[in-house]
Amino acid sequence: MAIECCLTGARVLRPDGFDDGPLSLGGGRICEHGGRVVDLSGFDVLPGIVDAHGDGFERHMAPRRGALRERDAGMLAVAAELAACGITTGVLAQFWSWEGGLRGPEFAEEVFESVAFVAPTVPVDLQLQLRLETHYLESHARAEVAINRFGIGYVVFNDHLPHDRLREGRKPPRLTGQALKSGRNPDAHFQLLLDLHAAGDGVPAAMDALCERLAAQGVLMGSHDDHTAADRADWRRRGVRIAEFPETMEAAQAARDAGEAVILGAPNVVRGASHKGNASGQDLIAAGLCDALASDYHYPSPARAAWRCVELGLLDETEAWALVSSGPARLLGLEDRGTLAVGKRADLVIVERGSRRIAATIAGGQVAYMSGAVADRFIR
Repeated sequence: MAIECCLTGARVLRPDGFDDGPLSLGGGRICEHGGRVVDLSGFDVLPGIVDAHGDGFERHMAPRRGALRERDAGMLAVAAELAACGITTGVLAQFWSWEGGLRGPEFAEEVFESVAFVAPTVPVDLQLQLRLETHYLESHARAEVAINRFGIGYVVFNDHLPHDRLREGRKPPRLTGQALKSGRNPDAHFQLLLDLHAAGDGVPAAMDALCERLAAQGVLMGSHDDHTAADRADWRRRGVRIAEFPETMEAAQAARDAGEAVILGAPNVVRGASHKGNASGQDLIAAGLCDALASDYHYPSPARAAWRCVELGLLDETEAWALVSSGPARLLGLEDRGTLAVGKRADLVIVERGSRRIAATIAGGQVAYMSGAVADRFIR
């Protein structure tokens, strides 16, 4: 049940910046006048985090390969962790890939079924993204069935084949480990990679047709790990308007010049560099080439990355928090959230002012996470 209250005494981050006026919640929305007063002196209230791309849920669903699968209980744990990290809308980015295992179609369908079952029962808004491997042509039809069956409104295109090595007939690094994760013999896995690479001439036409069908259904589309302006131009021609985690300044600038949205990985910003040697998220933000920060593989990172931008002087507090709230909400087409304005969803994070530690998360007007001294304020 949604709570009705009037939060007072806190600094509240509204669309135009912080003020110390009251914030009222009712009926799951931000409203003009609320119920009982809750004194939050010493705390800050910010819009809930909208995480546009996160795959940190894998460890909850399959905590040990071959030993334990916790489908629905795992998804409940995901929702709890998202809330503890201030995330009120979580887009779960699930692979649909030849890589198999946790990235294969079978596991993807388990994830989709679990979200369909669990999402209506938790405050955090759980949404889905399907990450489709471009060269996995034999499974594209099955992926489309899943998109329609589960109402998946966001599809991102990946290509994780090591083309340079395959072109030379050489085995990629860590082949044996990847094969074991997929449940394949290493030789069979290598042959699969060679076959997928060899069929590459048919991929552009297949992508053209698939993107046309998805666009006709109103599916939001993104490309992952663009490296060049030409990469971005190819996807733009297909109606793919989001650039996820561009690997270079060139690719990010090409997206910006075309008025397209750029999503960066928050862990990159926290670390100060890409773990793969790609463009630094800090440098891209400094150049004005970021619309949203996403958790990628680590749910605590969006909040940490926003504050890191403030500490480094890259952005002020309002600008930095927009990268994890109104920015991702806008590019995902979620106009009902992302800011603390009257009529919006009551999605908010209560933060200890000194430590910036998340003390409570309210999603859709419901308590999703609450701990410590702030809980006493509400209970009293």
